[in-house]
Amino acid sequence: MKRLFCILLLSATISIILESFVLKSSEKTTSEKIHWYTFQEAVELNKKNPKKLYIDVYTDWCGWCKKMDASTFTNPVIIKDMNKYYYAVRLNAEMKDTIVFQNHTFVNQQPNIERSVHDLASALLNGQMGYPTAVYMDENYAIISPMPGYQTPEALEPILVFIGENKSQENKYEDFLKTFKSEIK
Repeated sequence: MKRLFCILLLSATISIILESFVLKSSEKTTSEKIHWYTFQEAVELNKKNPKKLYIDVYTDWCGWCKKMDASTFTNPVIIKDMNKYYYAVRLNAEMKDTIVFQNHTFVNQQPNIERSVHDLASALLNGQMGYPTAVYMDENYAIISPMPGYQTPEALEPILVFIGENKSQENKYEDFLKTFKSEIK
């Protein structure tokens, strides 16, 4: 009887230890996230420590935006590269806020109308409203490129590195892809 009790106690202890270990290791992967900023916060941070901006132009009703949030933006490699190279900005294309940027005031002209577009989103996307769209800006706020559409982690990773490491100054994207080594497993 004592032996059975000892085995059960040992079994329970090992189970608790393993459960604790599994919880701690899953906390590591889930605790790391993209540091999302408002547009204004990114501009302020860029004044002190210049970095490129990655602007995720989205809407609340966009299914592909939600899919990208759930799959692409939770990938550990994407999180690492995004936080390393960019100030990541979430910009709701239909927001109601007023944003002053480079001596321009951007507003939503019809804030009470459903699905009305904010002026900043329209300017960043050059009036080509499609969601999601990633807008890449350099440290001086020049638009490098808007890239419309859903991106898988595998598709986004080389773009983040190519733009983040200024590889476009060295070669074409197609040439860069030939030697690019993905960290996504």
